[in-house]
Amino acid sequence: MKKVLIIEDNEKNLYLLRFLIENLGHQVIDARDGKSGVNIAINEKPDVILMDIQLPVMDGYEATRQIRSKGELKDIPIIAITSYAMVGDREKTLNAGCTDYVEKPIQPETFLQKIKVYL
Repeated sequence: MKKVLIIEDNEKNLYLLRFLIENLGHQVIDARDGKSGVNIAINEKPDVILMDIQLPVMDGYEATRQIRSKGELKDIPIIAITSYAMVGDREKTLNAGCTDYVEKPIQPETFLQKIKVYL
């Protein structure tokens, strides 16, 4: 069983992601803003992080950069889950340190195929 940190402020998105991950048999922990997400990542050292980009307090780009700056967390897969789908947005998330990118609205089958690679 893997530990997955979901950093997401939207209740419906969090519910769907939690449901999908727990159905695969993995443990879910969550944070509702970027700053608490960074703190939870440092304390819990999850196996995978699902990172919303539009977050209160600290956006997902900055949260990803801060997580990557911690030596023991630098290799954890961070998958951006975002509604930013314009030209250049994927590259911006990858340049911030995200490992991969999933567009919202989440398509459960596509999401599961992608996330299983990291679990």
